[in-house]
Amino acid sequence: MKLSTRGRYGLKAVYELALHYGDGPTSLKDIASSQNLSESYLEQLFLSLRKEEIIDSVRGAQGGYMLAREPKEITVGQILRCLEGDMSPSACLLDDSDCSNKEECITKYVWSEIKDSVDRVIDSITLENMLEKRSTKLEEVSHE
Repeated sequence: MKLSTRGRYGLKAVYELALHYGDGPTSLKDIASSQNLSESYLEQLFLSLRKEEIIDSVRGAQGGYMLAREPKEITVGQILRCLEGDMSPSACLLDDSDCSNKEECITKYVWSEIKDSVDRVIDSITLENMLEKRSTKLEEVSHE
């Protein structure tokens, strides 16, 4: 399974908002610049993230974007599913799959185990966990 730029860039952008949580709105330009991403592409991603109430937008001269909830309440899984859709490694796991062999297919078991593992991991990591990991890494670097 390979994430598209939607998932990778979207997670980076939302992480940037987590870094500034509580500081008010952050401009799209600042997010794009800080994470080295396309501003116009982020606009498209942020439409989906707003619709799923992961982020909020504020209009006006001092406007921008911010998290809709605390970093501890937003998981990587929520962000990735919003931008990528279902995280299945194979289409045969989807309800609308038209596989004629899906009841007898032993590889479906493998794909299901992979999906369950990925879901467990991405649903267990919050934006707050990412911020904590960053702090730990910064402390390690400062002690070298």
